[in-house]
Amino acid sequence: MNNQFSLRIAQHLRQVFTGGNWTYVNVQDVLKDVDLNEAFWQNVDGHCIMKWTYHIQYFVQAVIPVFEGEALDAHDKFSFDFPELKTESEWRSFVDQIFEDVEKLAVHIERKPDTKLLEVFVDQKYGDYHRNCWGLIEHTHYHLAQINQLKKEYRKTKGRS
Repeated sequence: MNNQFSLRIAQHLRQVFTGGNWTYVNVQDVLKDVDLNEAFWQNVDGHCIMKWTYHIQYFVQAVIPVFEGEALDAHDKFSFDFPELKTESEWRSFVDQIFEDVEKLAVHIERKPDTKLLEVFVDQKYGDYHRNCWGLIEHTHYHLAQINQLKKEYRKTKGRS
């Protein structure tokens, strides 16, 4: 089975979440010292780290069933309906779940033959598997920048660096 491109895509997905990508910024490093209060702190625009973190996770979780042969069940309108976490432990579990989901998806991707990357992803309107995998990586980089910015804003307002 030829899956060299699938392996590379899986690698890039892992790297945006756990490190080693060309930007030197990843979800794991940015979130490792974020606590519950910081996760839910809202800036003047009403954004919070939890909002963007959940949004990223929502789409990772939505794609996994497709790779398992199931239907796509994702709706933008629900992608910001993050849970109300009450404890530090719940926050840490939520973050840990992201990395479990990413690893599960990465394994699915790397097991696909490269020819699968050119097949339609659920419906023609969504393009192919390649487009959706790369889109998920780009989407994560984009929102990771927002998370990082919120973290900096929070720490500036709280006198932390």
